[in-house]
Amino acid sequence: MQKVDFTLKGIRADEMSFKLNAARPQNGTKMELKPTFSRKVRRAVENEKLCFITLTVKIEKTEDSPKPFDLNVTFTGVFESSAETEEERRAVVVAGTAVLYPYLRAAVTTLTTTALAAPVVLPVVSGPLFPEDREKPEGIVS
Repeated sequence: MQKVDFTLKGIRADEMSFKLNAARPQNGTKMELKPTFSRKVRRAVENEKLCFITLTVKIEKTEDSPKPFDLNVTFTGVFESSAETEEERRAVVVAGTAVLYPYLRAAVTTLTTTALAAPVVLPVVSGPLFPEDREKPEGIVS
């Protein structure tokens, strides 16, 4: 992965929601939370050096998979970089995601704790969060 210098200019919480559901585990079984993650990347029209990375984590009930609560946390980070090539821009997105994830992780734990639910602690991620960010060895085509 290309290395590029970038600066975090700011972080904002766009949404933090928690809704208790009536679902309860049956006969001592555990419900799997299975959080889903998504990311949106935007560039500023007036300043190509600015990049907005939005990370979202959701835990939502479905008919097939009841959950004790619905949770939605979305954070946006504003990054400035001197990236010029597509590879450098991609490196900023991957590195920016790694910078934002701990904030998202802490917000999920804080939100669930504040709601007097069992604290949800997302795992520590030591590499890229999204599969598409993981580099493929040279010569491997998928």
